[in-house]
Amino acid sequence: MTSKLRSGNDLRQAFSEAFGSAPDILVRAPGRVNLIGEHTDYNDGFVLPVAIDREVRMAARARNDRLVRLVALDFGQRTGFALDKIERDEAAPWSNYLRGVAFYLQAAGFALRGLDAVIQGNVPIGAGLSSSAALEMAAALTFQLASGLELDRLRLALIGRQAENEFVGLRSGIMDQFISALGKRDHALLIDCRSLEHRLVPLPQGVRILVADSGVRRGLVTSAYNQRRAECEEGVRRLAEYLPGIRALRDVSLADLEAHQQALPEPVRRRCQHIVYENQRVLDAVAALERGDVAMMGRLMDASHASLRDLYEVSGPELDTLVDIARSTPGCLGARLTGAGFGGCTVNLVEEAAVTSVAAAIEREYPARTGRTPHLYICSAVDGATPINE
Repeated sequence: MTSKLRSGNDLRQAFSEAFGSAPDILVRAPGRVNLIGEHTDYNDGFVLPVAIDREVRMAARARNDRLVRLVALDFGQRTGFALDKIERDEAAPWSNYLRGVAFYLQAAGFALRGLDAVIQGNVPIGAGLSSSAALEMAAALTFQLASGLELDRLRLALIGRQAENEFVGLRSGIMDQFISALGKRDHALLIDCRSLEHRLVPLPQGVRILVADSGVRRGLVTSAYNQRRAECEEGVRRLAEYLPGIRALRDVSLADLEAHQQALPEPVRRRCQHIVYENQRVLDAVAALERGDVAMMGRLMDASHASLRDLYEVSGPELDTLVDIARSTPGCLGARLTGAGFGGCTVNLVEEAAVTSVAAAIEREYPARTGRTPHLYICSAVDGATPINE
């Protein structure tokens, strides 16, 4: 979903054209960019995302039967299903995220009404900015409002993750849905992905978040994402022989890993190294932001990218080139790939006065070095999923 975002009135008009009446529900849910803490979420670790001003919007009206009819404006597609028989639709794969949300809301005991909905958004698909979580949270909030459900935001996020893990088939962690549901303007969110404890971390003044889309797409369900997760799980099994009681790499300290890394074959050792050190980098990054040390935050981002490139091996030439261009331009404090990797975006922490020059350097040098055109987004941190009142 990458088209220009429609206003609330435009989306209402599109709904009226599609279904012959006005909607009574209008919601938004943001994508996200993760400042630091990559692949730590499914290892029960720590992450530090922000909700960004790229979002999915849904206009909807509840029905008096059990049918769900969907129109995706960005894809020019219609599809539908009955709440009594929810199955995947490979001809409209975007709808599987909504189908999964409906399926697991019902599995949790919530009584759903059918609905008609029109969907549109401007979160780039496959870029690592969590278009899927934005769609899931928009769908979950829409079903909640249409059916009068009593659900808090944490439960919405958990339902969204279950839909993505078990219905769509991507074994993602909780971060994406969590920040899309619970984000706050001008803040990052430190999330403990095991306990789900979280706290807001104010973003410093005088810096901006610049996201650079490499233009490289990779479908995560069929990528090495699930392989990386399996390698981490193997690392836990092997380390548990020496560290009884550990449940995830979250439980392994830096000293533990150094003491027992000989028990880990390659590439499992490298995968575990990245996760254990990345968890510590997240905590160090929070401390740096809270004391206003943006230079240290930048250095931690740089170290994170090197680890993702060399130890976790989820970068690529285009992502490395984007990082190199940004880091060689004055005013860029730190740069790293964000999201699962294998393509997608980089996130850059840039001095506010240098945003234009860093963006210009990327737009000039990236095509010359890769033959690809970058897409740049100067992002603000925004609130999580909410009804739209415009």
